[in-house]
Order: sequence, then structure tokens, then C-alpha cells
Amino acid sequence: MRPTAFLLLGGAITAPALVPPASAAPAGTVTITVPRLNVAEYHKPYVAIWLEPVGGGAPRTLAVWYDLKKRGNDPGTKWLADLRAWWRKGGRSTAMPANGVSGATRAPGQYTIPLPADVKPGHYVLNVEAARETGGRELVSVPLTAGARTSGKTELGAIAISAR
Repeated sequence: MRPTAFLLLGGAITAPALVPPASAAPAGTVTITVPRLNVAEYHKPYVAIWLEPVGGGAPRTLAVWYDLKKRGNDPGTKWLADLRAWWRKGGRSTAMPANGVSGATRAPGQYTIPLPADVKPGHYVLNVEAARETGGRELVSVPLTAGARTSGKTELGAIAISAR
């Protein structure tokens, strides 16, 4: 049996003026792979990434990738509801664009986002949800532990958590 190291977010033991505050650096990173799908009409997926406390509580959105430039009768924000789990957990009450959270959709590739250092200590689940126009949707959840790895089946590729 392999020992599991839990990633403690937001916790710090400090001595007066010796250790900088926990918010000075990210607690770690999440690497997400957006796969290139071999389909006739490919659209970049909308993606939401958020943390939820294991015992329940308010979720925290880390990133939302959507069509920022789409305007008119069908603005990009209209389709955020297709990220159903994120939308129900708190996305509908999030004003977009959200500074430091929202960004443009991403082309196939690997992307790294920092985990916030100011999250209160505890056990969390990292959720990554993707939805594509004329495509599918997928939700992948993984316990927030250092070295955790998982992979989606269709819309998402590898997801890895690294401690700082």
C-alpha cells in the first residue's frame, strides 16, 4: 500500500516575521489536458474547474474557459449553463467575466493552473467539467491530494495535481 500525502491548502505554521503568509505562493498546480478529438466539426470545449469541500460547503471556482468574444443574440455566457454540474453548484450566480477566473476556450493541449494558497485547510475534491458544441460533456472528479492523477474518457484527457 502506497502512502498518500494530502495537499494542505491554506495552512501555515508561522513564527514572527520568519515565514511569509500562505497567500504569497500557490499551494500547487493542476494540469489539465484538452484532447484533440478526431471529429468532422471540432469546437473548443467550455471548461469549468472548481474545488468542493468533502464534507459539503461552498464550492470555489478556479477557472472557467468560454467564448469571451461571442456577442449578440447568443453571447458566450449563454452556453455556460451547458456546464451543468458547475452551473448548479454556483456558476449561475457568478458574474462573467470574473477577474482571475474566466478566460477564453483553449485549443487541444496541456494547461497548468495554480491552486490558490488562501483556501482554508481541509479535504477537497477537484472537479473539471467540459462541454463542447456538437459534442459531448464530461465531468471528472478527483480528491485533492498531491500526486493524484486521473483521466477523462472523451472530452477531457489527463488531469494531474502537483504540490508546490
